[in-house]
Amino acid sequence: SRAPSLGALPSDSAFLCLALQQDAWLQSVPLCLAGFVVQGSTGEAPYLTQQERLEVMSYVRQAVPKDKLLLAGSGCESTQGTIEMTERMAEAGADAALVVTPCYFRGGMTSTALIHHYTQVAEASPIPVVLYSVPANTSLELPTEAAIVLAQHPNIVGLKDSGGDVTRLGLLVHKTQNEDFQVLAGSAGFLLAAYTVGAVGGICALANVLGAPLCQMERLWRAGRWDEARELQHRLIEPNMAVTRRFGISGLKQAMEWFGYSGGPCRAPLLPLTEAQVSELRQDFTSNGWL
Repeated sequence: SRAPSLGALPSDSAFLCLALQQDAWLQSVPLCLAGFVVQGSTGEAPYLTQQERLEVMSYVRQAVPKDKLLLAGSGCESTQGTIEMTERMAEAGADAALVVTPCYFRGGMTSTALIHHYTQVAEASPIPVVLYSVPANTSLELPTEAAIVLAQHPNIVGLKDSGGDVTRLGLLVHKTQNEDFQVLAGSAGFLLAAYTVGAVGGICALANVLGAPLCQMERLWRAGRWDEARELQHRLIEPNMAVTRRFGISGLKQAMEWFGYSGGPCRAPLLPLTEAQVSELRQDFTSNGWL
């Protein structure tokens, strides 16, 4: 059950672009997806103003069916800022908050500091909190021991872990199995491996364009059709790497155009892909049978 992120507004006039593509995207989204993430990493949240983040959330809430979960990225660098953004996202209709680790003063982000931060946010939040560890962007991994402690809080219900350490995922599942807490893979590249150690799903950027194959891989795994699930996972690795580590959001937005969606430009200082990069990106999709 993956929740793909919805893109950022690249300009003041971009609400029209979002409106034009939103209906088409929602009509084609695989029914097996449990919900959506707004203002996560793929949503370019760090590059939007606070008001823009809330406007995007309000718009998406109107468009997304009530039976689909809607997670809102509400993490800020300060605890107070995160609390205020979480409260406002809840008012705008979020079902849960996805809270990334603060990282600017990375040297001070000890387990003790992060436990205190997330506890304060969870205590104040009117909606459930999902922890978010994405070391590729923050250069900071939420310590395993901190996540295990935080899992005991009644308003902290899960962790999106984008680090790719399957051993860590398995340990987190093992150590939190008696809590009302879910471990989610943060990338399609290791989603099948995450399932095998007990993760319940994932929040994957690649689901913006290849949501149906990700759903199919989950079904194959649950049905015990291991060889087919493994083959599908293999075909998803290169496209996933292309729209995350290699070309990032610029790559994903380009891929969205190929699949019939309006990805639009990225927020500066991110740049569009060069022609050579577009060619490389397309090769990653075509060589694996997706285009």
